[in-house]
Amino acid sequence: MNNKELVKAYYEELWNNQDKSYIDKILADDIAFHGSLDVNTNGKKEFEEYMDMILSAIPNLYHGIELMVAEGNTVVVRAIYNGTHSGKLFNYEPTNNRIQYNGASFFTIKDSKIKSIWVLGDLNSLYQQVSEKE
Repeated sequence: MNNKELVKAYYEELWNNQDKSYIDKILADDIAFHGSLDVNTNGKKEFEEYMDMILSAIPNLYHGIELMVAEGNTVVVRAIYNGTHSGKLFNYEPTNNRIQYNGASFFTIKDSKIKSIWVLGDLNSLYQQVSEKE
């Protein structure tokens, strides 16, 4: 897989299809994840725990790629996230609200694996949506 294909697999296979076998296929053993939800993980096990926590709160979370740019070992994605807030997300009890917010992710690729991910999300919009009852 080239760098863009790795990142597409991260979104489509790992997150959207929730196929955790892709953790071993596309992530480096020492993957460093820095999320906009103030979560930092190191290694595949911590990343999987983060993924489980997010999916328990938003089980149908969908990551849409709006724009992808690759240069050298870096891939940048503008994404849109949406789903239903049906489980506890940090201090926010389930609202069953449909949520949608934007983000940008910065991937570093090394030896055909994703080595690090930095995510910046529109948390203002997300927190507003998970704190209001419809």
